[in-house]
Amino acid sequence: MFIRSVDDMQLFLYFVFIFFIGSTLGYVLELFYRRIAGGKWVNPGFLIGPYLPIYGFGLCILTLIYLLFYKLNVWPVFIILLMGASMTFIELIGGLCFLKTGGVKLWDYSERKWNYKGIICPFFSLIWTLISAIYYYFIGSKVLNALNWFSNNQSFSFILGVFFGVIVIDFVCSTNALMKIRKFTKENNFVIKYEEFKKHIADFQTKQKKKYSFLFPYKQGENLLEYLTLYKKSKEGSTNKRFSIFKKKEK
Repeated sequence: MFIRSVDDMQLFLYFVFIFFIGSTLGYVLELFYRRIAGGKWVNPGFLIGPYLPIYGFGLCILTLIYLLFYKLNVWPVFIILLMGASMTFIELIGGLCFLKTGGVKLWDYSERKWNYKGIICPFFSLIWTLISAIYYYFIGSKVLNALNWFSNNQSFSFILGVFFGVIVIDFVCSTNALMKIRKFTKENNFVIKYEEFKKHIADFQTKQKKKYSFLFPYKQGENLLEYLTLYKKSKEGSTNKRFSIFKKKEK
């Protein structure tokens, strides 16, 4: 099998390569999805750069499952369901990590039926399963071709090294912001819906006739605290408004 024909270091580089492809393509996909759904260009990730690690991990898992089963006589439906379940599991772990460590929801499925904590839901599990089917029948073999190309172009590993270094630095800087957000959410017993928070910043800066920065919507000092406070007040205001309407209906 392909996975057994390479040494550990080469295998590691292969999956870094796959992670690189998945992270960047996932970023582009989410960028246009948010543009179509929300009408604004909003940086879809928590990190600053043009990559979404959760998609990178997802593509690595899909590729690993494909490599393990593609030459075996296994029912394709089983493989596709396994891929879809794995993608949902990655989404669950990623969502819970941010929710528990930072009080942040990077995405919110609260309005979807039978969701769990707004992090996963059957609808998007079905989407992941459909994507898994597309991967199995149309993309998996092309990924193997890309890996074969990479094995013959090891100089590309330098670019991967730069990418890996940049994403590590980005992760450290973004973690610093996450810790400040965590402190705010803990002190105020408050959960931040990150997509909504970024849109709130964009709308506020538009009203104030300030230039909205796509990659740096806020600074990590007082500027971040200011936006967090304004966001919390806006959420409290909308909650009070809904409550007053409900009370009027009762009367």
